[in-house]
Amino acid sequence: MRPSIVLAALATAGLDATGIAAAEAVRTDNGRLEGVRSGQLVLYKGIPYAKPPVGSLRWREPQPASSWKGVRKADAFAPICMQTGEPLPGAPPERVSEDCLYLNIWAPARSQAKRNEPLPVMVWIYGGGWTNGSSSTPLTWGDRLAVKDVVVVSLNYRGGAFGFLAHPELSRESGRGASGNYGLMDQIAALKWVQRNIASFGGDPKRVTLFGQSAGSMSASLLMTSPLAKGLFHQVIGQSGGVFIPPEASPAGASFLLKGAEQAGVKLAAALGAADLAAMRALPASAILSQQKRGSDHFILDGHVLRREPYEVFAAAQQHQMPALLGWNADEGTSFLDGQKVHAASFAADLQRDFGRLPPPFLAAYPATSDAEARTSRAALERDLRFGYDLWTWARLQAKSGQGKVFAYHFGQVPPYPQGSRFASWGAAHGAELRYVFGHLDQEPWAWTSSDRKLAETMAAYWTNFAKRGDPNGAGLPAWPAFTAGEERVLQLRDPIAVGGVANRPALALLDAIFAQARASRSIAGDPR
Repeated sequence: MRPSIVLAALATAGLDATGIAAAEAVRTDNGRLEGVRSGQLVLYKGIPYAKPPVGSLRWREPQPASSWKGVRKADAFAPICMQTGEPLPGAPPERVSEDCLYLNIWAPARSQAKRNEPLPVMVWIYGGGWTNGSSSTPLTWGDRLAVKDVVVVSLNYRGGAFGFLAHPELSRESGRGASGNYGLMDQIAALKWVQRNIASFGGDPKRVTLFGQSAGSMSASLLMTSPLAKGLFHQVIGQSGGVFIPPEASPAGASFLLKGAEQAGVKLAAALGAADLAAMRALPASAILSQQKRGSDHFILDGHVLRREPYEVFAAAQQHQMPALLGWNADEGTSFLDGQKVHAASFAADLQRDFGRLPPPFLAAYPATSDAEARTSRAALERDLRFGYDLWTWARLQAKSGQGKVFAYHFGQVPPYPQGSRFASWGAAHGAELRYVFGHLDQEPWAWTSSDRKLAETMAAYWTNFAKRGDPNGAGLPAWPAFTAGEERVLQLRDPIAVGGVANRPALALLDAIFAQARASRSIAGDPR
């Protein structure tokens, strides 16, 4: 049996691979919780941070969790939020439910903790394209980070139509003229829960680092601009995701604005045969899940949670100011081409279909004189357009603001994927860094090398050092220089670790010029929002 399957089975049973000892009980504002002891850690699973968003609470902002009497056992992970497919490529299946607003905590046992002050807190937000993801998938368990004297929190949040549906009736009902972004409100509610309760677990509510990957990293960039999240976290780590491209640059741009998202919600209601909100809330979750692509299923510039386009907020240095650690991977685009054929003859037309019209100078940076070259260029363009531009822009604007150091990385280590597996040609793909950050190489029986293990240990040290001090550097680690407006230095996370510049910067600069022109055109014509 594969190690990942064994671990998943243990997780389902409420156990841990290192064994269970006596539990520790703590007090929260809803009641007492009893966790499970595992070595030097205590794990608290399935803690409710909000009421189940079901029935009349479907498509409403999260409500405070109900209290309980006595001691509640926190020894089993809760279901993950409604979704189809895998939370991560190759992840074991988990139960899904609308009743999913729970979080998990890995904390050093009080009897083991040698400290005179509370520990820094790391709050993890998973990715999954706004429609998938899990706070309990074994790959991103927080145990290997928590043993480095931090408290790790992971949370579930609503995705897809359950987390981001907008509709005119929902906007009227809200009393704010806005709807959608329930998934982001879930994240904010969980962060508020952390502020109220994390001290009981040995954590410091004044030293909270928000870290996420893909849509989780995008969430972090968005929350840095939301007035509703002010003061809830103090440092940020963004892995392969940010939101800095103007909405109109995307063929689906209208759906990122409230009016367009509401129109999509009307279409979803019609497809479901629902006459009003009451009828939609009465539908089974499976019916909504089957049709959710017809409605808005991602974040929205709704005027409430997100009041302005993130680029504008950062450019004016009006984001929540804090240290930042930001980066992306060398081969982000490969997994997005999995199972697809790329042809030189249709290369430009395919790009226009998927991304809109791109100027010839930018396309020239991605030649396609043969099918093989077209595939390589398409993967590179997916990397730069989906990830590289956003992270580079986030780092530049954050550094320019002068409020908190910025550290940038480029992950280039290729995991030892087995020959013949679906991952074999992916390289340092989207999500490849997760095994190293969380230290869970051995969940896959691959031929991990000493350099893989050393890099994993180094990255975990960088990440936890940053959580402790706002700076990843530490004794025995390769020096990581700050990324500044005057000198864009990037740490190359691979074997060997080295310092370099921004990968493919000329193409990213071309993108920046394209998007600047789009913003300028908008200011002349008037913002349609």
